[in-house]
Amino acid sequence: MTKTIELIFDFVSPNAYLIWQPLRALATRQSAEIKITPVFLGGLHMMTGNTPPFIRDADIKGKNAYANLEMQRFIAKHSLHRFKMNPKFPFNSISLLRMLVSLKSDDQIKFIEALMLAIWEEQLDVTDATAVATVLTKAGFDAESLAAKAQDPAIKQVVVDNTEKAVERGVFGIPTFFIGEEIFFGKERLGQIEEMLKQN
Repeated sequence: MTKTIELIFDFVSPNAYLIWQPLRALATRQSAEIKITPVFLGGLHMMTGNTPPFIRDADIKGKNAYANLEMQRFIAKHSLHRFKMNPKFPFNSISLLRMLVSLKSDDQIKFIEALMLAIWEEQLDVTDATAVATVLTKAGFDAESLAAKAQDPAIKQVVVDNTEKAVERGVFGIPTFFIGEEIFFGKERLGQIEEMLKQN
């Protein structure tokens, strides 16, 4: 029986980028597959009453500074030194999510790989449709076809449904992972996820 790690995912989360390569390496080590569930983080926050930590913790002396220290430790541990905060952050990711859900699972990984590197290493402006199309074309996708699919009401509804169902399952932020029905939140949980997979 194949081990599966479900990743609740949105491109707009810097932590989704930071866990991407370590998660793929973990999945390889444990002979597990990664199942992507795209959700709209903005909608997730509205439905749960959550806010980004850098906003929520702004008035708590030392907390954001410590969070940054932890992020730098994670970056160093996993050699993610190409990471750059995107100048458009927080950007609207809804079109990218709709394109993502229109793809088959194998192509989803390829799509994420192309865009995550462009967004969080090369500072792609996701509000520039031409720039996004260039990245996708270079990665072997039909950018025009994907843009058209993103306008399909059925595709749009998948993102809405995914987001609502994620909230029902207890998701409040990204990255969130599921091993079966067991939920894990945050990049710091990769070790716990690997321990659980070893036991299965």
